[in-house]
Amino acid sequence: MRAKLFFPFGMAVAIGVLGLFGTQSMAAEKFPNKPIQVIIPFQPGDTDNLLRPFVEKMGEFLGQPVSLVYKPGAAGAVGAGFVAASKPDGYVMVGTSQSSIVVVPLTNKDVGYTLESFAPVAALVASDSLLVVQSSSPWKTLKDLVEDSKKSPGKITYTSSGTFGVNHLIPEALCKEAGIKWTHIPSQGSGPAITAVLGGHVNMASTAIAPALPHIQAGTLRPLAVFGVNRLKAFPDVPTLKELGYNISSPGYYGISAPKGTPKEVVNAIYAAAKKAVEKYNDQIATRLASLGVEIKLLGPEEYAVYLKSQNDLFSGVLKTLKK
Repeated sequence: MRAKLFFPFGMAVAIGVLGLFGTQSMAAEKFPNKPIQVIIPFQPGDTDNLLRPFVEKMGEFLGQPVSLVYKPGAAGAVGAGFVAASKPDGYVMVGTSQSSIVVVPLTNKDVGYTLESFAPVAALVASDSLLVVQSSSPWKTLKDLVEDSKKSPGKITYTSSGTFGVNHLIPEALCKEAGIKWTHIPSQGSGPAITAVLGGHVNMASTAIAPALPHIQAGTLRPLAVFGVNRLKAFPDVPTLKELGYNISSPGYYGISAPKGTPKEVVNAIYAAAKKAVEKYNDQIATRLASLGVEIKLLGPEEYAVYLKSQNDLFSGVLKTLKK
């Protein structure tokens, strides 16, 4: 009698255990079972244009649509903070450069998040910044500009997309190293910064390449230096700051990050979709990005995390230098 009772009980336990593992497996396999949002923490017209060629293709490989949702404000802190506080399940991510998830929390401790609040998923685009002046400007090279700056400290003005952004801090680091002083007049975004230069309201702009590209191509703006590691394919004759003798380099990579605690298998699934999108639609994506003066830069979760950490170290050092 006992044997008869024990056998069904043992079978029940075994079935229960198998059922548990089966349920867990099915749950893991179900991601995603609803649409995914990529939060853009800025106004339309820049970051969204860089990430859209990837995002609109990723849904094909995830089985669910992936869409861009705008939550601008506070130099990207509103959107980034929203994602940092979201459920870590892979359905809400932030799409941005290093600006809003690295630089903003370093310069504003009140935003409520840090780089450690995110799980890097993938870098997608390389979009360096550069220093531009009007084509009618007397400065043909950065050397010309630096020499004139030494003669009139603080007289020469420049603008960027906002205070304490990447494109504000890099010129400040340059000034420190060159022993000169410029006056920063912030704009409310990259577009207004370019408009300010073209209108003669400031002497130059520190800007992402995309908003400056058509004006450089039209001959109304002149690029003096690139902030990244390498020269840009769009402007092979424009030197980097490193080439010009300055120990400053900040390659701008745009990518997507999830909230901290997002399961590794979910992060890997999203990255795999991005990778497949790049593999299948490489020429189409590359052509769209080329029209913006930028390139594909695909990095996986680990590589992207290393890059973001390096940027965190860089700007932590820049800020300490500027306080001296």
